[in-house]
Amino acid sequence: MAPVFSRSPRREVVDLGRTTYDAAQAVQEERLRGVIAGEADDTFVVAEFEPVVTLGRGAVGRAAEYAHLGIPVHEVSRGGKATFHGPGQLVVYPILKLEGEARDLHAYLHALEEALIRAMEDFGLQAGRDPRNTGCWVSGRKVASIGVAVRKWVTWHGLALNVATDLEWFRRFDPCGLDPEVMTTMAAELGAAPEWGRVRDVVLERLERELTGHPA
Repeated sequence: MAPVFSRSPRREVVDLGRTTYDAAQAVQEERLRGVIAGEADDTFVVAEFEPVVTLGRGAVGRAAEYAHLGIPVHEVSRGGKATFHGPGQLVVYPILKLEGEARDLHAYLHALEEALIRAMEDFGLQAGRDPRNTGCWVSGRKVASIGVAVRKWVTWHGLALNVATDLEWFRRFDPCGLDPEVMTTMAAELGAAPEWGRVRDVVLERLERELTGHPA
């Protein structure tokens, strides 16, 4: 039986809409502190960022390599390397207190992947995993990236789903250390961009199911 990753009596969704990475990071840090202190419920922070590159722990000290992009570059505490966030990309940061058997980061990553795979199937896309690279893949292409961090067994950071992201940004560097051509979007795979609100709602519902063990 899969671990239950969130036992909070309710999970709050904080949808920031279109925002900057700095603004979202401030909200994420505030919520993280609240959950650690037991003063806040588990939270899903949702956002769509202005163009930005984030560098995970695997790319620390390499910010100068991305200066040519002309957009902000941030070193962050999640796992992974460099990735792009921008318009048309749905970002969800689950901030959850892991307890007991849920203190298993491999299982937690697997649950995030499973939620994305099921969400893609809800839109008619056949999705799966790549055994070498974390994320969600459609037809051999990466449609979503995952990078997480944990502080005092509370999760933060999370997933970024390319709904209708401009793929030219990825072609200007090495996203997640991969060939840029491996990146794709839901719009490219479906032939048209799905409705943003529906994608958000489906992803949140699938996360709820995978992380709590019951329907939203």
